[in-house]
Amino acid sequence: MRQDERGPFVEALRPAREQAYGPGEFVEQESLMRASEIRGLAERARVGTGVSVLDLCCGIAGPGRFLARELGCDYVGVDASASAVEIARERAGGSLCRFVVAEIPPLPPGRFEVVLLLETMLAFRDKETLLHGIAGVLPTGGRFAFTLEEGQPLTQQERASMPDADTVWLTPLDEMHALLARAGFAVRWEEDCSEPHCAVAESLASAYTADADSIASRIGSRALDELLAAHQLWVEWLATGRVRKFAVVAGRQG
Repeated sequence: MRQDERGPFVEALRPAREQAYGPGEFVEQESLMRASEIRGLAERARVGTGVSVLDLCCGIAGPGRFLARELGCDYVGVDASASAVEIARERAGGSLCRFVVAEIPPLPPGRFEVVLLLETMLAFRDKETLLHGIAGVLPTGGRFAFTLEEGQPLTQQERASMPDADTVWLTPLDEMHALLARAGFAVRWEEDCSEPHCAVAESLASAYTADADSIASRIGSRALDELLAAHQLWVEWLATGRVRKFAVVAGRQG
């Protein structure tokens, strides 16, 4: 199975994810955020009817489609995975959501009132270039809403135990604040969401374990083992404070 074939993973994990998030909280997200958190963060960034939103690393865009439906924003999702974007387009149906297949950075051309980056800040080793790119598509007063995996960089031993460790680049909170300031942002709101995200990670790990046979039959035992290992590490890191999770809204200054 090619890495970019997102469909089998989406369908294989769906029953466990629906169970893990709880009633009304699953909107096809591929993250630790519940639907209520996604909406709350968007509302903090003043996403609403007609507001132009650029969603970076959107994947199959469950959160983006949810926000477009619930809040009426003018939504554009961007992801490097062609198969993920194909699923997003199909599931958006006749809505006004638009999608682009592209690596980030650079960011797609245009101006937006809000940029979202949910649960994927850790995938960018060079966060300074990313933040300057985001600032470039926002006007003065534009908002950048994101989640941050906060902590010291992984040790070599931790990298050896984390699947896809080349996409896990933790950042201390004070360093992120400095990077935001250099890119022309001021933090407007910030909240520690470590505890609820730890609970979701634990719930997902349990649900995947309970549905292991069905999941393995669709994506293979190795992919399942890596999925479980990653979630178990996140549970441990979030429970012990090795990693903290933050939701942040930053404003573009003039």
